[in-house]
Amino acid sequence: MVGEARISNGRKEQTSFIIIDSQSVKNTDTARDKGYDAGKKVSGIKRHIIVDTQGLPHGILVTTADKTDHQGALDAVRLNKQILQNVEVVLLDGGYTGEPFSLAVKNLIRARVEVAKRSELHRFAVIPQRWVVERSFAWLEKCRRLWKNCERYLNTSLQFINLAFLRLLLHRKYSG
Repeated sequence: MVGEARISNGRKEQTSFIIIDSQSVKNTDTARDKGYDAGKKVSGIKRHIIVDTQGLPHGILVTTADKTDHQGALDAVRLNKQILQNVEVVLLDGGYTGEPFSLAVKNLIRARVEVAKRSELHRFAVIPQRWVVERSFAWLEKCRRLWKNCERYLNTSLQFINLAFLRLLLHRKYSG
């Protein structure tokens, strides 16, 4: 369905440019699987998403929050390797720096990694193209069930994310 949405927007079915990011989400007491993200000080899960320049999903992975961004991103790319075969550039934030990570991505999908650096002046500034993945996370949080992780299993959380993106795609297709 993502391919159809891309074609209807005048794009190729498969993207050549992706943006990867993760989001730590707090768990409720009903959740069984959880970890602790020390960087964000969150006990819960982590959502790793791969989106194109339109914010459409090309890969989603849900892990416990203790999984590093590097590990989660590589696992997400590995799981979606077939879909990402035409990707030439991967854009990430500063949390993904490092030569071993770049080489791993290159070995998996033969893509070049670019890291979007934040302003050195410590002021708020929109990082070009990075806002797209943040907007995708915002779309997910519009779904009441996803603002916090209420699910007992990681796979259930993943399926609700898939449903949220499916809802978005169907809304775009039939409302505009």
